[in-house]
Amino acid sequence: MKSGGTGAFRRAFAVPEFRALWGAMAAVRAGTQLGRVALAVLAYERTGSAAVTALVYALTLVPALIGGPLLGGLADRYPRRRLIVVCGLARAALIALVAVPGIPLPVLCVLVFASQLLESPAVAAQMALTPDILPKDVYQSGIAVQHLTSQIVSLAGFAAGGVLVAAVGTTGSLTLNAAAFMLAALIVLRGVRPRPAARAAGDGPGRLGGPLAGLRLLVSDHRLRGLLALAMLAGFQVVPEALAAPYAAGVGQGTVMVGLLMAAMPVGNVLGVFLFTRFCPTETRLRLLGPLACAASVPLLVSALVPGPVAALLLWALVGALGAYQVTANAEFVRIVPTEQRGQVLGIASSALVAAQGVGMIVGGLLATKVGVAGALGVAGAAGLAAGVPAALAWRRARARAEEVPSATAAPRGG
Repeated sequence: MKSGGTGAFRRAFAVPEFRALWGAMAAVRAGTQLGRVALAVLAYERTGSAAVTALVYALTLVPALIGGPLLGGLADRYPRRRLIVVCGLARAALIALVAVPGIPLPVLCVLVFASQLLESPAVAAQMALTPDILPKDVYQSGIAVQHLTSQIVSLAGFAAGGVLVAAVGTTGSLTLNAAAFMLAALIVLRGVRPRPAARAAGDGPGRLGGPLAGLRLLVSDHRLRGLLALAMLAGFQVVPEALAAPYAAGVGQGTVMVGLLMAAMPVGNVLGVFLFTRFCPTETRLRLLGPLACAASVPLLVSALVPGPVAALLLWALVGALGAYQVTANAEFVRIVPTEQRGQVLGIASSALVAAQGVGMIVGGLLATKVGVAGALGVAGAAGLAAGVPAALAWRRARARAEEVPSATAAPRGG
C-alpha cells in the first residue's frame, strides 16, 4: 500500500494524539538546542576554558549512552504517557535550578547530567507509543514528519540560540529551556490518552526481565540485527561533521564556511527525507534501504578525490540526502519490536547508534592527524562501503526470510 506523499503527512496530523506528541517533541528539541548554546556560553564565561566548555557541552550528549540501556525499559514497565510527563516535569525542575545565577559549576554539571539522563526513557516512551497511535499505513510518514521537524528545529535552534542568549542572557535562556520542557509535558498530558503499561501484555518476567532480555531479542531477530547494522553506518557518514573546521582551513576558508559545511549534511537530510517519503511507497523504501545505505558512503570517497569548498558542500549534502534511509530503518525497527519490549530494545539500539557516531568522529579526527583530512574522508567512505555491503545483504536475506514464513516472524502488535 502506498503511504508516501503529502496526503499521508496530512493523515498523520489528522490524528490528535500524534499532533500532541509532535508538538511536545518540537518543544523539547527547541528548548534543548537553546539550552546547549546557553550552557556553552555560560561555561566559557565562568571559566574561560575551552576544555571545561567542551565537557559541559558533552554532558548534554554522553548520558544517552548510559540512559538508553539502563532506563529505556521504564517505557515498558510504566504507562508511556505518564513517563513522558514525569520526565518532562523533572527535567524542567532540574534546568530551572541550572538557571539559578551563581550556581557552583560542579552542581551545574550534575544537574545537566541528570536532566539528559531522563531524556532516554522519555524518548523511548515517545518512540514506542507512536506505532500505537498512528494507523499502520501512515506510520512511516509520521516518523518522517517527526524526523524532519527535529532536523529543522535543530538547525534553527543553533542559529536562533546565539541571538536569544545575547538578548536575554544565559539565565533567561535556560529558563526558557525549562519552560519548554514543562510545556511539552503539559501538551502530552492534555493531548495523549492514558494507556496501561505495555509490560502487562507480555509473556511473563522471564522473557522481559531487563536489558539482557532486550539484547537477546535484538541478537536473535535477523531483521532487527540487519536494521541496526544499517543504522550504525552513521558512524562513517558522520565523519565530515567532525572534520568541517580542518577541511575549511585546508581549502583556505574561514569560520563562515565551517558553519556551512556543518549544516550541509542536515540540510541535505531534510531534503532527502522529504523526497524519499513523498515519492516512494513504504515497500519501495524498505527495498532501497540497503542500496541507499551503501551509496551514502560514496560521496565521502569522491570528496577525498575532488577537493574544494563547493564540491564539499554538494557532496556532504548528498551524504545527508542519501542518509534519508535512516528514518525508514528507524520506523521499521520500532514497528517490528513487540510492544511490551520496545523500551528495552530501543534503549539499547539508541545507545549503540550514539556510540557508533561518537567513535566515528573520534577515529575520523585521529585519522586526519595521520593521513590528512582528505585521507580520513576517503578511509571513512571506503570503510562505510565495505561495512555497508554485508549489512545490506543481511537485511535483504532477513526480509526474504520474513516474507517466506510470515506467520513465524510477524511481531505482535500492541496498542
